[in-house]
Amino acid sequence: MNMREESGSERKGRGVPPPAPLPEPETVSPEDVFGRVTSGECDLVCVLGPTASGKTRYAVALAREMNRLAGRQCVEIISADSRQVYRGMDIGTGKDLSEYGEIPLHLTDIAEAGQKYNVFQYQHDFERVYEDIRSRGGIPLLCGGSGLYIEAVTCGYSLPDVPADAHLRAELEMEDMEALKARLASLRSLHNVTDFDSKKRLIRAIEIAVYERDHPASTTSFLPKSTFYIGTLVSREERNARIDARLDARLEEGLVEEIRGLLDRGIPAEDLIYYGLEYKFVTLYLTGSLSYEQMRERLAIAIHQFAKRQMTWFRGMERKGIRIRWTRV
Repeated sequence: MNMREESGSERKGRGVPPPAPLPEPETVSPEDVFGRVTSGECDLVCVLGPTASGKTRYAVALAREMNRLAGRQCVEIISADSRQVYRGMDIGTGKDLSEYGEIPLHLTDIAEAGQKYNVFQYQHDFERVYEDIRSRGGIPLLCGGSGLYIEAVTCGYSLPDVPADAHLRAELEMEDMEALKARLASLRSLHNVTDFDSKKRLIRAIEIAVYERDHPASTTSFLPKSTFYIGTLVSREERNARIDARLDARLEEGLVEEIRGLLDRGIPAEDLIYYGLEYKFVTLYLTGSLSYEQMRERLAIAIHQFAKRQMTWFRGMERKGIRIRWTRV
């Protein structure tokens, strides 16, 4: 199987634009971060970055240094990962719980595998944990790669509490992307281009718009945080090499057995496929739709593409005025 990246000349020959340049790295000192928190300049530290960029390792090291500066255990990490919330989904989501050591970790293992946990729930759960840490004189440190979750809790998004409509979703699944866009445009102005990222997002946007048209939907009203954002920066080549090596390690660690166990517990295959990446492709392998070799190859490519989309999201945050200090790890 051929997993290599295209060269610049190959991309140019096909009319494909070169990848966007990486942000310039900066030096971020724990002393500076700690000083900003203790002075009241910021009330939340956020470590973000694409998968396999070393976020967890960096966040734990930063927490320990800030604890040393404070002379006490005060930093607590809050996960910002949309899949690590699920119990029993450990290897595939890369929880790596042993890395945290003595540092408290919040918002992992808070939902049952098979559920459809969402950003509205996360916003409420984050606010509860954030306020608790602050009330005890602690320092909350948000760490993860789910850009929507990070923005929702740091920028004070007002999100509607809209229940799922199974009948509407079934109807919308029959439509193509253009028809879905037209339907959404008939319900509201198309200002949020992230609604077009996938069919699933478009269907959810229509579901929300239809509900808001017919019902007064309650919304969250959390205030934006004064956040100090740190991005973990790694070259594309190194990131992809880490992704491949990590995938092989997780397969050896028991990724397939973990997902087989979820299926054996009665979690439907379509629910696991919904979670994407490892859970999608390994489930397709276990249900006979892919060979082991096909699963491994397609999964590696999908994770490469996912990491690229994560970086696109974070650069989009910067274009909206959010200052991220990118540091090499």
